[in-house]
Amino acid sequence: MTKIGVIGTGHIAAPMVRFLVRKGHDLTVTKRNEAVSSALAQSHGVACGTAQVVIDRSDILLLCLRPHVARDVLGSLRFHAHQGIVSVMAGITRSELQGLCAPAVRIVQTIPLGFLEQGGCPLAAFGDEPLLKALFSPENPVVSTNSETALNAHFAICAMVPGIVDLMATGAGWLGSETGAEEAAEAYTTQLISGFLATLPGTLEEARDALATPNTLSLQMTDTLREGGAHRALNAALDTI
Repeated sequence: MTKIGVIGTGHIAAPMVRFLVRKGHDLTVTKRNEAVSSALAQSHGVACGTAQVVIDRSDILLLCLRPHVARDVLGSLRFHAHQGIVSVMAGITRSELQGLCAPAVRIVQTIPLGFLEQGGCPLAAFGDEPLLKALFSPENPVVSTNSETALNAHFAICAMVPGIVDLMATGAGWLGSETGAEEAAEAYTTQLISGFLATLPGTLEEARDALATPNTLSLQMTDTLREGGAHRALNAALDTI
């Protein structure tokens, strides 16, 4: 059992906490989001405290603050040399973390999505990968990156997920308007996409080409999206992020 502290308890931290409790670890979380921390205390028996109490009780710390408040919060805290640091804060650089968390030097950066709780969430990592693997693998595979630039590119792909979900919502909305059954349309769209991805045949390009064959509705869809600039917009968004 490892003593783990969580600073910043929100939508990213909560599934991580539930996963780690099930693995048998001792968790202490901050009360920054009191509704979430109180719910975790009631449902999973985690302890709650101030950020400094969380630090002083923990061997490993998960930093889950929003970037715009992280510098102010962390700058007033005292870390310890023996501690491991897992940052899930996009926008806070490694050099900043080294300064904010000194004298701690075991640092790894990653960004999970909420389904980490069920396993199968790839964790792009830069830094002390064994620290991350000890906590979250083998259920969640750790993907090595060789630079902070490469890590940030993986973060951009994580941001692509809600973009794809947004497109699915648009498609489901169209289906609902055509059929008059909005809930059924969303359920159908969700199951169709998730079921296909769960049994993905080969690479993404192979899976696309297996469906989008000449003179099919699937090819009409992919061609129309390309001609409409969907792929240019995606690349532009990834570059901007």
